[in-house]
Amino acid sequence: MIGIVGGTITAMMLLQMWLGPKYQGEVHNRTYECGLNPKKVTRGNFSIKFFVAALLFLLFDIELIFLFPWAVAYRDLGLFGFVEMFIFLGVVTAGLIYIVKKGALQWK
Repeated sequence: MIGIVGGTITAMMLLQMWLGPKYQGEVHNRTYECGLNPKKVTRGNFSIKFFVAALLFLLFDIELIFLFPWAVAYRDLGLFGFVEMFIFLGVVTAGLIYIVKKGALQWK
């Protein structure tokens, strides 16, 4: 399996080098390849709220992915699986209530 994966990666890299575009020149070595010189580069500070919102989205998205396998195996799990999923959903809901009360979703 390792040999097949290594061979596939090597073949794809060689094909890309052989068939892929070969950009040379001053324009393609710049930071912005659009051909226009930037008037000024703005490297301002981003608000932490963007990062917090992204992390919260990932957190709840990954947690709620566990609902799909539970829904598939719902009948086989019985009452134990039902109770365990409601405990899990209670923890997720408590986390959501906590971040709302802390104001993490406020954009003021």
